[in-house]
Amino acid sequence: MPPPRTRGTALRHRLAELRGPDVPAKALDARALAALAANPGCARRAILDGAGVNKAALASALGSPSAFGQSQFALTRGNAFEAKVKADGGAELLRLVHEKLDRTAEPPAEARVPDLTATGPQGRTARTALELREAAAHPGAWTLLDHPMLALDVAGSPAFLEPDAVVVHPDGSWTVVEIKSFPLLDGSADPAKVGAAARQAAVYVLALEELAARLDPSPSVRHRILLVCPRDFSNLPAASAVDIRKQRAVTARQLTRLTRIEDIAEALPEGTCFSPELPADELTAAVESVPATYAPECLSACELAFHCRARSRESGAVTSLGRPVRAELGGLTTVEDVLAAARGEAGDPGDPAVAALRRAAALRAEALEAACR
Repeated sequence: MPPPRTRGTALRHRLAELRGPDVPAKALDARALAALAANPGCARRAILDGAGVNKAALASALGSPSAFGQSQFALTRGNAFEAKVKADGGAELLRLVHEKLDRTAEPPAEARVPDLTATGPQGRTARTALELREAAAHPGAWTLLDHPMLALDVAGSPAFLEPDAVVVHPDGSWTVVEIKSFPLLDGSADPAKVGAAARQAAVYVLALEELAARLDPSPSVRHRILLVCPRDFSNLPAASAVDIRKQRAVTARQLTRLTRIEDIAEALPEGTCFSPELPADELTAAVESVPATYAPECLSACELAFHCRARSRESGAVTSLGRPVRAELGGLTTVEDVLAAARGEAGDPGDPAVAALRRAAALRAEALEAACR
């Protein structure tokens, strides 16, 4: 008689069923995890990411192809720049870490650059943890971990994350390094891109903190990360120290608010599947069986944003106007409710949102009447 399946095994089997037969799981990376943490109320994204569904393929199958993602040219340029930064055993990268984050330490004349090769994400995670322990056993030396693998528990399911680099300082502390292809112009970069990089790095810091907590003594994970970008319009590396304490706190708080993926999966109808190979009507029904929380910010972070926006507009949901507008409208959840309240046809006059809408409608009517005179 076969042994009973554990709860974790049953969940993995259920998530595999949601992806579809013989469909490989798409890894949940830090970029996706940061976007998920920014919208913790979206059960649709949580279950699709947890099941490893390819949302770009899913969006195309639904008839709302995504424009989200990097071009092949940008990826090639970014890979070439990263290789340049890490050349010669990471000498230039370590010099930038020393210059921007740890000038009191001895300059990194040489450093340990261990081989992190292993089989599968679990093997690479274990190898990374082993090398970080080894680094702790060699105080006073610099260690560069090139593309380590970290694990972070997300709503009851493990996510495997791969930062560009992690540096172990001579004092034993750890620093996350993010290498991006957008330029630093006159020492500063696009704030939106820097913010996205900081949110992504915050995920890595949280994963490192989980690992550090299992070591004795526990190493310090620095909350200032090193952001490396091309200088001006050249291919020469420049760096900036970025304090991510705010992003780390927000991401940690949002991740704790995520509904457990197991709970979402259990609530789905039996036989639900998100395979792009399904007929369009069946696939649409499966996606719509999971509630979404759409906001305009999803357009820059989620492959399903166009599909969810269309559905949000069809239902007249005020969330399609943005979270600030939604927060101001209180219990008015649809555009129809808002217009009815403004016209005085519905709504409690004592509700501040209703009173503000009626005042705005009256001012608009006065302005139009004055303009027609």
